[in-house]
Amino acid sequence: MTGKGKILLMDDEQILLDVTNEVLKFLNYDGMFAKDGLTAIDLYKREKIAGSPFDIIILDLSVPTGMGGKETIEELRKFDPAVKAIISSGYSNDPVVQNFSQYGFCGKLTKPYKINDLKNILEQLMKKL
Repeated sequence: MTGKGKILLMDDEQILLDVTNEVLKFLNYDGMFAKDGLTAIDLYKREKIAGSPFDIIILDLSVPTGMGGKETIEELRKFDPAVKAIISSGYSNDPVVQNFSQYGFCGKLTKPYKINDLKNILEQLMKKL
C-alpha cells in the first residue's frame, strides 16, 4: 500500500463503490470495498490480523439486503474498540447520522457526497491517527 491511508467502504450500491474507488485513487488513498456489513467485518478483521489494518472505514447506514452501518459498527467495536468509522447516508435526519458519535462513529457523510466532503473528513481523521 502506497497511498495516504487505507480506507474500507461498505455500501450496497455498486455505482457508489465504483465512483468512490476512483475518487479515493485520485486522492491517493488505497481502497477496499464491501457490499454489506458482514463482508466489511470479515475484511476488517482479516486485514488487521494480517498486520495491514484499515485507517478509516465508511459504512452505509442502510443496506436493504444485509447488515447496515449501525449494526456493523457495534460488531467492529467489539473486535477493535479503536476503530475509526464514518457513517454514510442519504437520510441526514436519521438519529444515527445526527448523533453519530453516540453510536461509535467519528464522522458523517451525507450521500451523495462531494469529493471535497470526502477529502476533508478523511484528512481530518487521518491527522488524529
